[in-house]
Amino acid sequence: MPGKILGIHHITAIATSAKNNHEFYTKVLGLRLVKKTVNFDDPGTYHFYYGNETGEPGTLLTFFPWEGIRRGRLGTGQVTAVSYSVPKGSMKFWLDRFGRYGVIYNNPSERHGEEVMVFVDPDGLKLELVSGPEEDDRKPWLVDEIPAEHAIRGFHNAALTLEGYEATARLLTEEFGYVKVAEHVNRFRFENPNGRHANKRDLVCLPSGQRGSVAGGSVHHIAFRVANSEDQMEVRERLVGLGYNVTPRMERNYFKSIYFREPGGVLFEVATDEPGFAIDEDVSELGRSLKLPEWLEPQRKDIEKALPEI
Repeated sequence: MPGKILGIHHITAIATSAKNNHEFYTKVLGLRLVKKTVNFDDPGTYHFYYGNETGEPGTLLTFFPWEGIRRGRLGTGQVTAVSYSVPKGSMKFWLDRFGRYGVIYNNPSERHGEEVMVFVDPDGLKLELVSGPEEDDRKPWLVDEIPAEHAIRGFHNAALTLEGYEATARLLTEEFGYVKVAEHVNRFRFENPNGRHANKRDLVCLPSGQRGSVAGGSVHHIAFRVANSEDQMEVRERLVGLGYNVTPRMERNYFKSIYFREPGGVLFEVATDEPGFAIDEDVSELGRSLKLPEWLEPQRKDIEKALPEI
C-alpha cells in the first residue's frame, strides 16, 4: 500500500509542572530529553520530547507543560493509556524502583499473554510497562541507576477509550493497515504489520462511559508514522476522500504533520520520520539547550524569560 502507516511516531500529553515532569521522565524512568523546544503555537510554553538516544520514532513521549493547569478527566474520546516496552524479567526491578521513588502503581497482571504493570506519572497520566515473549531489540538510553537489561525500549502500545469502536476500527484496518489480532470482552487489539515496534493499538469500547476532558495528566494527541512527505500526502488524500477534515501539512522542524479527528473524537496526527532531531544539534548534545524555530529566534530573550526553570 502506498503511503503506508508504520506505527506510532509520538504521543503528546499535557503536564502541570515543567520541573516535576522533567525530573520524573529523565530521573525515575531514565528517558533522554531528546529535544527542549517550545510549543510553536504558544511559545511561552516548553515542548519536551523524551525518547531514546536519537529520538527514534516510536520512542517519543512529548509534553506541553502548562504551569498550574487544571487536571483533566479520563474518559471516552481519549488515549487513556500509554504503554512502554521493557525486557522480560524486568518487573521486579521496576517494582523496587517505583517503591523507592513513591510512584503509584498496581502489581503486574497478564493481558494478551504479556506482563503488564500500570502506574501513573506526577499528573496522573496512566502509563504501563509491558514485557512479552518477543524480544525488543531497540537500544535504550542508559542512565546510571537503570541497567540496560531493564531499561525502557520505547512504546509498546496505546489504548483509546471510545463510546463505540467500529468506525475507528475501520479507519485503522482499511486505511492505516492494521489487523485485529485479539479481543477480550470490550478490549480489541490491532497490530500494524508494516512496523516491528510501537505498532499495536488497543480500542476499549465503553458506551456508557463519561466523556473525557483534555488537560493536565491527559494525552493531547497521538501521532502515526510515515516514512516521508510523499507517503504523508498520499495518506492525506485518502482521508480527505473519505470526508475527514484534515489540516494542511504543518512544519514542525523535526518532522512534518497533518492532523484530523478520528470518528471517536481522538486527535490523530500523521508525522514524517524525516528529518529527525539531529538537524540543529549533534546527537551527543540533544536536549541540552533550548532550540527554537527560525521564525521565533528574534523573540528568544523574551521566550527564555517567560519559561520556568527546570
